[in-house]
Amino acid sequence: MRFSQYFLPTLREVPAEAQVVSHQLMLRAGMIHQTCSGIYSWLPLGFRVLSKIEKIIAEEQDRIGCHRVLMPTLQPAKLWQESGRYEDYGKEMLRLKDRHDRDMLYGPTHEEVCTDIARHFIKSYKQLPTILYQISWKFRDEIRPRFGVMRGREFLMKDGYSFNCDRDGAVQAYKKIVLSYLRTFERLGVRAVPVRADSGAIGGDLSHEFHIMAETGESEVFYDQSYDALDLNNASFDDISTLYTAADEKHDPNHCPIPLERVRCARGIEVGHVFYFGQKYSKSMGLSVMGKDGQPFFPEMGSYGIGVSRLVAALIEAHHDKDGILWPEAVAPFQVGIVLIKDNPKIREKAEQLYQKLQDGGIETLYDDRTESAGIKFSDMDLIGLPHQILLGENVNKGVFEWKDRRTGARQELSWDALLEKLG
Repeated sequence: MRFSQYFLPTLREVPAEAQVVSHQLMLRAGMIHQTCSGIYSWLPLGFRVLSKIEKIIAEEQDRIGCHRVLMPTLQPAKLWQESGRYEDYGKEMLRLKDRHDRDMLYGPTHEEVCTDIARHFIKSYKQLPTILYQISWKFRDEIRPRFGVMRGREFLMKDGYSFNCDRDGAVQAYKKIVLSYLRTFERLGVRAVPVRADSGAIGGDLSHEFHIMAETGESEVFYDQSYDALDLNNASFDDISTLYTAADEKHDPNHCPIPLERVRCARGIEVGHVFYFGQKYSKSMGLSVMGKDGQPFFPEMGSYGIGVSRLVAALIEAHHDKDGILWPEAVAPFQVGIVLIKDNPKIREKAEQLYQKLQDGGIETLYDDRTESAGIKFSDMDLIGLPHQILLGENVNKGVFEWKDRRTGARQELSWDALLEKLG
């Protein structure tokens, strides 16, 4: 993509309304635009990152045999009345009426809708176990939306729902999802710490939150430092659950089960939450399935969420410096940024050749072909945080390209072939 043709409205100054780093950088990097309080439009650069996160989440869900669906954002109130949550949920739920005076709501979550799907189509134990998931927009009417997309009212969320014949099967599904989530966050370039949590309005007796460590995290998290050395791609649920983790309100240093010198304390941003709640919804909504013995039973259920749009902000909180964002490669909007230090016909010709070569090789590249000063180009490129920068100056005429690692700041002069090998 050529910068001159790309819709990328970067800002020089920090917007006054932005309190946390991620909100400041997302606005300055032209990723989002506030439409109204707690509701944002995603601009091209931000949408590229959001889409990459969504793709990785979906791949990891598909990998463990989950089935992707898409459920409606608007839901009939009668489903929530069946489950008993309609009056209990509180003012965060946006309630409305359609033209026929029927009570509707903008979904904050989809347990009821997914249970309704299951009761229409799952009739026999032979159709279990199954896990349905979606990635869709939700709305919760926060009383004080703040911190940009970190705590907005409308947000993109991955939510999944498991259906099993018995408790043992449901717990196994729960464990499978937990491990899948940990692998997902690793692929996104961060390590999340699972912390036992309360179930809140969802209900249930087994629940974990997933926290990404960042200095600006909302919660204090305590965990066994051995967790940092675990290979999460090969770890079992028992490997993880036997290690100590606790959020601030549940950590008691006087009764900690491990030596205090092994306890790591860090600030955490919650990016996921999982629940096992048994027959809470299958019973209340009449999801009855014929068992192997010919007798009907209520399936055991769980639900599993990841805040997709929130993750964008959390990744920035975890990966930034004084100059801007430091994207992990897996989610960077572009892998490479080309910057002309000097702008003359010969250098521009080399830049065009390099840009075309990278494009042909399937390497996502943002070519800053603007006539702005080198300082402005450097500033914008550091701000948006692409992992690799190629700086083209007079040495290009000698066949030398300067490569810069955005994360470390390391620079290296490379030949054409060596540069393509490094990026390829």
